[in-house]
Order: sequence, then structure tokens, then C-alpha cells
Amino acid sequence: MGRPLKFNIFRYNPQDQASVPHMDTFHLEETDAMTLFIALNRIREEQDSTLMFDFVCRAGICGSCAMLINGKPDLACHTKTANLPEEITLMPLPVFKLIGDLSVDTGKWFRAMNEKVQSWIHTDRVFEPAAQEEPMTNQLAEEIYELERCIECGCCVAACGKANMREDFMGATAFNRIARFMMDPRDKRTMNEYYEVVGTDEGIFGCLGLLGCEDACPKDIPLQDQLGILRRKMGWASVQHLFSRFFNK
Repeated sequence: MGRPLKFNIFRYNPQDQASVPHMDTFHLEETDAMTLFIALNRIREEQDSTLMFDFVCRAGICGSCAMLINGKPDLACHTKTANLPEEITLMPLPVFKLIGDLSVDTGKWFRAMNEKVQSWIHTDRVFEPAAQEEPMTNQLAEEIYELERCIECGCCVAACGKANMREDFMGATAFNRIARFMMDPRDKRTMNEYYEVVGTDEGIFGCLGLLGCEDACPKDIPLQDQLGILRRKMGWASVQHLFSRFFNK
């Protein structure tokens, strides 16, 4: 027999006026290689069909199943119950709009973030379908890919103290996107243009440096390195910005 597991799960349906936030308790016997994804599906299929949570890929790629697991943001699909105590508390991610129970709307937040940081290649070159792709060294391509591995699960945002205090704070995922485009030689934005986007209190200068984002990232993206590099670049850009305003008076 496997361990008896006790699940304390947050329940609330904002669409139901009669619903109130509360915790429900469920019990399961642990099986070999059980993940929280498997446990939640068993609970929904065997005990309560109204339980709401998100999943798509079951492979740690889509980021849909992110939630607070005993207080820490993580993916349910790659979290094994064997690595958790017998009593497990599951809550929805903070910061994002609650859909119901463990389900939150990360899509709306990430779309707004990507629009805010202008998350696309900026160039004045006319697209030529028949032209060869611009060359790039393997090393640079790998460095860009390292940052492109973000699955937009929202764990870094949920773990961020500043994002939990300020709705307008961009968060580590936005800084990661900016860092990715600053590396890309195809993006023709100047440092001053990047500064206008992210060199604010709701941007990189509002980061408290607690690094909960890196601790919670399920893909182990080097957010600490990128935040440090971006802060230095924007710090220097702010100095240049001030001097340019002074001498242009």
C-alpha cells in the first residue's frame, strides 16, 4: 500500500454568487510515480467532478498547471507526491485573475506584458521571402535560446514580492523578454529606447532583488544573471539620459 495523502484544496467559483472561498479536503492513496497532475485528475474523476484546474501538455512545456504547492509556485505535472509530505495544500497562483478553484487566467496578463515591452523584433528592413536568413553565431543563438525557454507559466510572477504588491510591476518574465531582444542583432532598438520601456519604477528599478523568481522558475532560466545585467545597462542608460537632458537645455 502507498502512503495515505491528504489534499487541502482551495475552492471558489467567482462566477457563482453563492460560492465563498474555502478549503476542501480529499484523501488518496499514493501510487508509484504519482504526480500532482495524476492526483488532481483522480480527485476530479473519482471524488468531485466540479474541481477546476488547468492542464494541457503534462510534460512541463505549456505551463498551464502552475499553482501554489505548499506555498511555493510550481508545475503540478512535474511535481511528484513522493517529494512532498503526506499533507499537501494547493492554492491558485496569486497576481493573476482567478477563474475558479486552482485555475487562473495567465494569458491576459502575459499578453498585456508582451505588448508593454513590445516583445517583437524591431527593424526597418523590408521582409524579403526569398532572402537568406541573417547569420548568427551558434554561441549567440544558444544564449538567446536559453532565455526563449520561458513557458510563461507565471511561477516567477507569483513568487515576486513586488508583483504581489504592485499590479503594474512588469516582473522577471518581462525583464527576461527585454534581455532576449537586447541580445538579438536583428532588433535595431537603441539602449535609450529600451530605457524608455523598462527603465522605470514599475520596470527594472522597481525590482527588490529578492530573487524569488529564480527560485520558483521550473525551467531554471538564469533570471538572476539577466536581472543584474539589465539593471547595470539601464543604470548606465539613465545616467546618459540625464546628461543628454541637461546639455540639451
